[in-house]
Amino acid sequence: MNDATHADTQPRWWSRAIQIGAVMAVAMLLIGPLGTKFGIWPFTLGLMLMMGAAVLAAIGLIGGLWGFMVARSNGLSLDKPLCGIGALLSALVLGVMAMLVIPATSVPPIHNISTDMVDPPTFNAIAALREGANPLDYDAAVLGPQQRAAYPDVKPLTTTLGREEALAKSMAVLEGMGLQIVAAPPSGRIVEATYTSFWFGFKDDVVVRIRPAGTGSLIDVRSVSRVGQSDLGANAARIMEFLGKFDG
Repeated sequence: MNDATHADTQPRWWSRAIQIGAVMAVAMLLIGPLGTKFGIWPFTLGLMLMMGAAVLAAIGLIGGLWGFMVARSNGLSLDKPLCGIGALLSALVLGVMAMLVIPATSVPPIHNISTDMVDPPTFNAIAALREGANPLDYDAAVLGPQQRAAYPDVKPLTTTLGREEALAKSMAVLEGMGLQIVAAPPSGRIVEATYTSFWFGFKDDVVVRIRPAGTGSLIDVRSVSRVGQSDLGANAARIMEFLGKFDG
């Protein structure tokens, strides 16, 4: 079979390889976190699969663009779309990874955030659920300066609501944000809840503390990740979302 006939009947091996590699990158990007979520493998392996997806995607993007230009200049009509699809899928994977990685460069590598850095709210019921997770100790000397610099708006909230009303509203806001209420003791002073991320199934624990403040209440919130060193700003964003919706 001569080159012209081959070009008209089937694509070259390298254009197939580019497309297959890009599809594999997409698959690894998806199954890495989902495998962690369903307990098939630890989150470290899930992250490794995502990093592998990024490497494959980088190769696929370069190879796809090169292959597309070669196919176009040589009239390889069956190779050009395979290379183009491979480049597009690879660019998609790299774009998703960039959205995950870039925020990590702009926030400190911490995962324990509290509106009260001197006397942070404490977990009771949830503490028993965190076996093998990140410690709950809040080291104000280490975390405080980093938190103040990165998240200056994470502060306590004063409300005119009484304790019972503040408790009920806290629970409603947490549930509205998609968190699962774990405990709300009859004392009405704290609410404990857990957020589970969609892809990895990562769990972040939240406690809302309600204390008297004149005729109203003082609301403090703390959010802590169970695994990982950096939370990519998720815990601070969650606290700010809670405070905004509570006060809104």
